[in-house]
Amino acid sequence: MCRISNFNLKTITFKILFIFIISIITLSCKSAKTNKAITKTISSPLYDNQFTGIMVLDPETNDTIYKHQAEKYFIPASNTKIATLFSALTLLKDSVPAFYYEKLEDTLIIKGIGNPTFLHPYFKDSTALKWAANYKHVKIIKNTFADDKFGPGWAWEDYDTYYSPERTSFPMYGNVLSLSNTNKLDVNPEYFKDSVFQKTKKISRLYNKNIFYYDTTKTRAVEIPIVFDSLTTKNLWKDVLPGKVSFTNTAFTSTPEIAYSIPSDSLYTRMMHKSDNFLAEQMLVMASSTISDTLNTALVRNYILDDYLNDLKQKPRWVDGSGLSRYNLFSPLSFVQILSKLYATIPRERLLSFFPVGGQSGTLKNWYAGNPEPYIYAKSGTVGNNYCLSGFLITKSGKTLIFSFMNNHYRTPTTEVKKRMQQIFEYLRDSY
Repeated sequence: MCRISNFNLKTITFKILFIFIISIITLSCKSAKTNKAITKTISSPLYDNQFTGIMVLDPETNDTIYKHQAEKYFIPASNTKIATLFSALTLLKDSVPAFYYEKLEDTLIIKGIGNPTFLHPYFKDSTALKWAANYKHVKIIKNTFADDKFGPGWAWEDYDTYYSPERTSFPMYGNVLSLSNTNKLDVNPEYFKDSVFQKTKKISRLYNKNIFYYDTTKTRAVEIPIVFDSLTTKNLWKDVLPGKVSFTNTAFTSTPEIAYSIPSDSLYTRMMHKSDNFLAEQMLVMASSTISDTLNTALVRNYILDDYLNDLKQKPRWVDGSGLSRYNLFSPLSFVQILSKLYATIPRERLLSFFPVGGQSGTLKNWYAGNPEPYIYAKSGTVGNNYCLSGFLITKSGKTLIFSFMNNHYRTPTTEVKKRMQQIFEYLRDSY
């Protein structure tokens, strides 16, 4: 039998207590040093004419490493996509829901669920077409989308730009016309090949009509949003399913089932890395289908805020899935809290894979490179005079920190703002 004397036990206890006290003192000194260094940086005149909010958290200890105006509201731009990612990971399954369906003898009845991957230029999902091949008739239940085609606060003059496609219940081709001109003019979908004209105007499409303009002297590929009125929708479907498709206002006769397509993670990664507004918006549309028969993004945003993010210290003003709207308002603390929830529930490797990597991928390919290993995994957000970055920072000591760094209403070049942020990130990487 092994016995430990009272003397030895007291000695061991004292050593543990001593190490604990030293660790607390060391951590306190390190935090104080970090606080002082970052405060000195953001106290420079360069920050005088802008609004800046910073929050840095150690998720292992739940210690706040640094904060500055972290509880203030900022325009987040595409940082909003972090809340969208949280919603999708919370409500959607491992595969993307393709459509609702019901089988009636030789007829397949389908209804849109918001799936953005159907015939998308990148994903090329053809689940609906493969299913339709087994039926003589395909009936499509007409649009049940309860939102406007554009989000609140979107800039109206962006109607013909690639980053502002319409939101719909059953997207096709990413809701854009893809044009390129290598050996010849390629038009996808081909249905619009006679609607493309030589560009003589600044616009790429008429305001509310599918008449497109492309400079055929260039080879650059472009994407132009399609106007999805009822006639265009019918014609596109009849183009891919000739002689089979019809549209109906009739509802399903029984509870419909759901068909699934590609792995959800591939959608999330593409949305985050490319900061794809269309994918983000449609992810919220799909998520809304899990809580209601009506496709309505306001329903799902409110549901997430009330049921899953009700402990946020500042309730965000959250109006769209992409961050295109300047009506969105989030605080750095809110983003850190959302990221902390993800960090606690999603395996680390999988979670980090969703985020652009500094110096390597996505919107961070040209910024925040490691030396030599990457150390920033984060989502950027940019609209005029605003730049935000929120995500994860890996220190040289091996710690993972969660941060949100938000800059609003500056007049200096965004490049200069990024340089200043990088100085702070590198200090955290090397010193903490």
